[in-house]
Amino acid sequence: MKMGNNIFLEELISRYPQLLPVKGEIQKSAESIISCYQQGGKLLVCGNGGSCSDSDHIVGELMKGFENKRPIGNPLKEELSAFGGERGNYLAEKLQGALPAISLTTHSALITAVANDTDANLIFAQQVVGYGNAGDVLIAISSSGNSQNVVDAIITAKAKGMIVIGLTGETGGKMKSVCDILINVPGKRTAYVQELHLPVYHTLCLMVENHFFGNGQS
Repeated sequence: MKMGNNIFLEELISRYPQLLPVKGEIQKSAESIISCYQQGGKLLVCGNGGSCSDSDHIVGELMKGFENKRPIGNPLKEELSAFGGERGNYLAEKLQGALPAISLTTHSALITAVANDTDANLIFAQQVVGYGNAGDVLIAISSSGNSQNVVDAIITAKAKGMIVIGLTGETGGKMKSVCDILINVPGKRTAYVQELHLPVYHTLCLMVENHFFGNGQS
């Protein structure tokens, strides 16, 4: 991991000193996501309610530029220009490098089909079956750590050889015993836990983006 990434982590702790106890887990999470991408893997994310919105938010920061410019490289740039002519040149200029990430919360037809035909608790686990591969990473978000559909997704991800990062409140709930890395931010009240989840995952996204698209990228 780039040394510059430590700056993002130090800034996070400076602004939110209550997150100091989970600093090491945040570091490990960034390293796990970076390693996943280096091996050609992808990130899956899931959660309910506010954590559903957080799942979509994380994907939005990874699939396009967050704070860094992400010009696409060759050979895609050359192929776009060769195949698309003038429009291909435009695409080659405007498209950005992406870090593959999928929110499991957005596929309403699939989610409702699973809930209606099988079991509502399996809406995320079923997608892990289809999308997940060994070495991929699942970010599972639950302020209580007890959301059954999230726990079922974790169990399925572990069975497929994936790495699981949990974002929870301070007790960790059921997720405490099944996640590889648990970022259990201080607090039990849902709103307060979610308020701390946002700066945590913003920092993770900054660290990962900087590794691949920062100056002197590695």
